[in-house]
Amino acid sequence: MLVKLNQIIVYALFAFFLAWALYPLYIRFLSYIKAGKQIREDSVTGEKSAIFSQMHKHKSWTPTMGGWLFLLVMWIMIGVSYILQHYGIINNTLVSRQETYVLLFWFFSLGLLWLLDDIFNIRGKWAIKGLSAKAKIIWMVLVSWLISRWFYDKLGVDYVNFRPFAGQIHLWLLYPILTFFVTISIVNAINITDGLDGLAGGLMTIILFVLGIVTFGYQTYIATTVIAILIAVLVAFMFYNINPAKIFMGDSWAFALWWFLASLLYIINMRMGILIPFVIIFLLFIIDVGSSLLQIIWKKRFHKKLFAVSPLHHLFEHKWIPEPTIVMKAWMLQGILAAIAIIAIFYQISG
Repeated sequence: MLVKLNQIIVYALFAFFLAWALYPLYIRFLSYIKAGKQIREDSVTGEKSAIFSQMHKHKSWTPTMGGWLFLLVMWIMIGVSYILQHYGIINNTLVSRQETYVLLFWFFSLGLLWLLDDIFNIRGKWAIKGLSAKAKIIWMVLVSWLISRWFYDKLGVDYVNFRPFAGQIHLWLLYPILTFFVTISIVNAINITDGLDGLAGGLMTIILFVLGIVTFGYQTYIATTVIAILIAVLVAFMFYNINPAKIFMGDSWAFALWWFLASLLYIINMRMGILIPFVIIFLLFIIDVGSSLLQIIWKKRFHKKLFAVSPLHHLFEHKWIPEPTIVMKAWMLQGILAAIAIIAIFYQISG
């Protein structure tokens, strides 16, 4: 186990320093081709988002598409694993049908699907910067359904673990329907929370760390290595993304990461129950997306806003709380929730 842990750490360190060294060059390249973020002017419900635009106008033309370096680093690390296996230094590459094939497939393929959104966002070809809300919803529905059907048809999973209260509960045809709505919820919740410099990246790093502990505990070391590489590149990315951000992730690879996380949760569900830890570790996202949902319902029902601006992190920003303060406190709360989730996970395993 210690040998495997050392390999995971070496992979992660190599990925971090590689990404950390490449990002300054990549940022210069994005600036040269004018791949800058255009701040949205319209809200999801269609009206002008004046408060949001005013608070974030200074971020216009900050280089975006930062997530594309995740693709490059991951490809390099996969290539390195094949070279190391060829010379007999390691036994397995990072591509494993049992552990990482599904994760890597969705990670790479979905990033490519969202390339159009980044391109439109850069050029501002439509009234809403990037793909329209309807176009994004269509893509999210289609891909979320494909992921749900993949686990049900290809992997034969039709159950959910409810440990420690119950074991496997078979849902049969209800399983892809349930996972479809869960995937949609995860993707939207994290996307809505991705609104301040370093906020979603930091929260995502902590969540992946917890899930990495779970996969390592179940001796799925190759999956843990892929998770560790993503964590390493996320940390390198946040080095340039924390306030004031020098680069943004871009929707394409942000969505790829979120769907990677959804697939990872379903894989973990195949081995153990993670319902209660899942709710705990996603609590900040649930609260944030809940405030946004309340805002939409309130405007539809009463034709006025419940909050001056939503989601909740933008409301705090509107109340003159400094952006770094909001992000740092969110990281601290996420760390506490992560500790509670780890305790719940170990309790389930021991039980």
